[in-house]
Amino acid sequence: MVKRIIDHFEESFLSLLMVSMTLLVFAEVVLRFGFNTGIHWAQEVTLLIAAWFVLYGASYGVKVGAHIGVDVFVKLLPSPIHRFLTLLAIVLALVYCGMFLYGSWIYLAKMKMIGIELEDLPVPKWIPMSVLVIGFALLALRFLELGWKVLKGDAEGFHFVDEAKESMEIAEELKEHTEADVAVSEATDDGKETK
Repeated sequence: MVKRIIDHFEESFLSLLMVSMTLLVFAEVVLRFGFNTGIHWAQEVTLLIAAWFVLYGASYGVKVGAHIGVDVFVKLLPSPIHRFLTLLAIVLALVYCGMFLYGSWIYLAKMKMIGIELEDLPVPKWIPMSVLVIGFALLALRFLELGWKVLKGDAEGFHFVDEAKESMEIAEELKEHTEADVAVSEATDDGKETK
């Protein structure tokens, strides 16, 4: 129940970010090219929304296996070596997240101490830029969850999107639909000829 609520919240939040960014860019383009005016803060806010979308979306991508990876070689290895390399990759990813978390924390602390605001809005810069800490903390959490699943044996490795497999499935579906359409067309033509 709680997991489903969290999943729904994450998906809704990502959708809200995408829709907000799209509408803001659309409004800015219409105003700029249609009315020779614009929203002076639109570019900055669009960049901030994009940063939230990318950094928050990266952790969600690890959670649902939406990232693309080159794992042909790793899949050929025996299971214990595959698991070891996965755990090694997770440790390296956690080190990466840790370095960015540390750097982001220092950056945000300095922004708060100095009191810098956004260029176009009277908002302290550290507030919207907190996505750096939030995004990398969530990404580290997802890697820890995946590492735990690998250690327990619930997962063998990263779950990457298999584009080749999906492409082949789509090609097969298209082929089946085309063949079905041709069969229906031929049956319709035969029915017209008999009349």
